[in-house]
Amino acid sequence: MGTVTIGVSIAVPEPHGSRLQQLRAGFGDAAAHGIPTHVTLLPPTEVDAAALPAVEAHLAEVAAAGRPFPMRLSGTGTFRPLSPVVFVRVVEGGDACTRLQQQVRDASGPVPRELQFPYHPHVTVAHGIEEAAMDRAFEELADYEAEWPCTGFALYEQGADGVWRKLREFPFGSVVVPPQAGHVDRGSVSAH
Repeated sequence: MGTVTIGVSIAVPEPHGSRLQQLRAGFGDAAAHGIPTHVTLLPPTEVDAAALPAVEAHLAEVAAAGRPFPMRLSGTGTFRPLSPVVFVRVVEGGDACTRLQQQVRDASGPVPRELQFPYHPHVTVAHGIEEAAMDRAFEELADYEAEWPCTGFALYEQGADGVWRKLREFPFGSVVVPPQAGHVDRGSVSAH
């Protein structure tokens, strides 16, 4: 069955997501159109395709225990010179993101993952582009502000074309009813 590259993230909702994605492309970041604007909870991770159901079940449990929280972005930051990244800062909701990413990467779960760098919630707006363009991104978005209620996260898979596509959303506080044996119903979700 092979392996797939997955990621888990909180999507930056519209109109903010598209605006930041367009700005990222405008700074010359060729990867921008293949990466929905997001706050990472699990960085790109290779897993056996056969493990996806276990990953989804784990994420559903994490989400069921979660509660919505306010997210606010404000201003810019950078990981340079350590890593060639300029980002919009998460100034509210960061602690909740940190807790969530720890639960997603839980060593007892299906995707235990050591991180290359300490976790720092952020929204990338420039990555691996020329220094002058990185500086421009840092300066042009210095006054950027956005806020929204974070109500869940999603699982993404990176295609062979490098594009990240959403596989499934995981809303907070939702009760997950396991499918009945021999019955798969992907079309209806009932609210209680």
